[in-house]
Amino acid sequence: MRSETPAAPSDDRAPGDGLVRAGAIVFIIGAVATLVTVAPLFLGTDPFPPIAYGVCMLMGVGFLVAGAGVLRSIAAQRRQAKAAGAAGS
Repeated sequence: MRSETPAAPSDDRAPGDGLVRAGAIVFIIGAVATLVTVAPLFLGTDPFPPIAYGVCMLMGVGFLVAGAGVLRSIAAQRRQAKAAGAAGS
């Protein structure tokens, strides 16, 4: 008896996969922007304009987008498990 949720086929994408990938890309852009913005503090050069600090906020936005993708995937798996449970009884 298996108590696991069946895995989706490898060629099929889960409902939240796109959001997780997009969130990861936005997070990486924000992380690189954070490193670039903090570098002048250690190098003793002139700081970047304030807009550069705004780009650093993409790190948090990417985290939220990826989290939304994970939650969407969880909801889809729960619906799938509930439908399989209802069909089995």
